[in-house]
Amino acid sequence: MSEEVFKYDMMVEEALRGVVGKALQHAAKHGLPNGHHFYITFKTGRRDVDIPVFLKEHYPEEMTIVLEHQFWDLKVHKREFEVALSFNDKRERLLIPFNAITAFSDPSVKFGLQFQEIQDNEDGTINNTNRDTNDPDKQDLNKKSSGEIVSLEKFRNKSTNPTN
Repeated sequence: MSEEVFKYDMMVEEALRGVVGKALQHAAKHGLPNGHHFYITFKTGRRDVDIPVFLKEHYPEEMTIVLEHQFWDLKVHKREFEVALSFNDKRERLLIPFNAITAFSDPSVKFGLQFQEIQDNEDGTINNTNRDTNDPDKQDLNKKSSGEIVSLEKFRNKSTNPTN
């Protein structure tokens, strides 16, 4: 029997990405309690990652986002999540497939995961049909935008009482 029948490494990666999905679902429904915050690192160059052009230009390979106090409209789908973050005082939507995530951590409880990028297609990306571009909620995700990168420190809330 071939070793390729059971791709255990891929099964484990998929299960651990499910942990990320469940944590994001909880945050979408209940917010982030007790100082929890997420650092999510992902590959920006994939065709199935939908972020503003200026972010892809500034971070052509990989980017880390922080979900703490200032994030909006977090939606978790089967294969991806979307969230609005502030860049230069302007909200921008990001669509990030779970397969593009390379690291996830919640430093408040010293929890972290690292992933290998899952590549299925010849072009090095997972099935590009993950996105449903006919969904009206996702229509504006395809719009391109530009702007400047600013330090996250500007937006950090120094208080110990987290709010959304």
